[in-house]
Amino acid sequence: MTNKILVFSACESKDEAERLAKALLEARLAACVNLIPQIRSFYWWKEKIESADEYLLVIKTSADLFEQVRDLIHSKHSYDLPEVIALPITAGSPAYLDWLTRELR
Repeated sequence: MTNKILVFSACESKDEAERLAKALLEARLAACVNLIPQIRSFYWWKEKIESADEYLLVIKTSADLFEQVRDLIHSKHSYDLPEVIALPITAGSPAYLDWLTRELR
């Protein structure tokens, strides 16, 4: 088990996703952010099923930085309730995990 995590956050536009990715990197809260374009999301919102085209951020960071990642996303995101969920990275290439550690705050 590692202390590294993947954080997911869907964004309304490519511009917003790129802006958030750069902000996370500049703050050294992420070592890498992948932007997955043009996903289609279906979800419950205000008592009905909605759908939207979105851009998904996959943020590589550590568990001890999660609160700061969450707070940065909440402060800069256009959604009333932005998605900020984390999954553990249970294992990985030692060299890659070392690189992640070096690139984070």
